[in-house]
Amino acid sequence: MSRRWTGLMVLVLGLAAGCDTGPKSGRGFTLPEGDRQRGQEAFVALQCYACHDVAGVDLPERSEEPQRLVAIGGEVSRIQTYGQLVTSIINPSHKLARGYAEEEISQEGKSLMTNYNDVMTVAQLIDLVAFLQSRYKLRPYDPTEYPPYLTVAGGD
Repeated sequence: MSRRWTGLMVLVLGLAAGCDTGPKSGRGFTLPEGDRQRGQEAFVALQCYACHDVAGVDLPERSEEPQRLVAIGGEVSRIQTYGQLVTSIINPSHKLARGYAEEEISQEGKSLMTNYNDVMTVAQLIDLVAFLQSRYKLRPYDPTEYPPYLTVAGGD
């Protein structure tokens, strides 16, 4: 077998492994459609606003200022997917928020965000994700403008 063929086989097998449908695969996992208004109510009831600010939403006054206020929503170049938001809520240490100094949002690699898995209902999670996802707006892509290409005399 040639090196090229062997390399191609390794690539195909690697890609196939990435399409894992084993018992821990997230493939096919979806939650029912959530309600944005109830999600905002859950955000307030769970006191998420104590440490998070949500773009364009008036929230209750905080009893004390957090060490760091982590922003959610607004104009972004890449939308947070449904799965990313669910994971961020139920496993806050999975991926720490970008744009913040690590010591402001984590301790020893673990997120400072409270784990709500024992107090939040599945219905609240579903509604909360619907609310949060609605707060992101995709920033229009602004392509780089290049001057017209110059042609070299005598070349096509």
